[in-house]
Amino acid sequence: MTKPSDHHKVYPVCLNLVGKLCVVVGGGGVAERKVQGILAGSGMVRVVSPAMTPTLRVLAEQGVLEWREQPYRTLDLDGAFLVFAATNIPEVQRAVLRDARNAGLLINIADDPQSCDFHVPASIRRGDLTLCVATSGKSPAVAAMVRRRLERDFGEEYAQLTTLMALVRDRILAETAGSHEEKKILFQKILHDDIVDWLRECRWDMIQQHLQSVCGRSVDFDPETLTKETP
Repeated sequence: MTKPSDHHKVYPVCLNLVGKLCVVVGGGGVAERKVQGILAGSGMVRVVSPAMTPTLRVLAEQGVLEWREQPYRTLDLDGAFLVFAATNIPEVQRAVLRDARNAGLLINIADDPQSCDFHVPASIRRGDLTLCVATSGKSPAVAAMVRRRLERDFGEEYAQLTTLMALVRDRILAETAGSHEEKKILFQKILHDDIVDWLRECRWDMIQQHLQSVCGRSVDFDPETLTKETP
């Protein structure tokens, strides 16, 4: 496997980690952030480190993650889908990188973006909507700054919008005749410039009227489904 170059453009993807093992080598603050991100994506976690932060230790005691309380060994990568090297010991970082490459595993190396096979973007979640910001590892501070701006501009109404559009999309695809392009235009018309404001202000009547106007028939939905708290 060749080492990624500074000149390579990254290919953005959203990975399904459900049921997949991610190995994090290291137990400090950086490792903790990696673990929290993996758990947020419903991944399985194995932490390899002689010591861990109090937060990670609690997660291990609760059975949320597997803790191998020991120095890193090659076999610790067995069964891994992704690998994260998050120690402050250069020789351990190099060993994890070598073993991951030999095993054909994708690896993220803390503080060494040029050696990474993938980068973890700064992100915010609004229900099923995920917004990510990446700088190819060049400036996490810039990514964090943009993420804070997104947090201000994209509130929970966008989670509601995503839920609403999923419901409407299913019904339109199942019940509406026409070509794919015609249905695509219909979805675009539903996303009226004011619909986010209506959601923010709980103007269910306006949304209902708008959907009926665009679709030519009533499209019922339960506002409680849109406003329930999402993880």
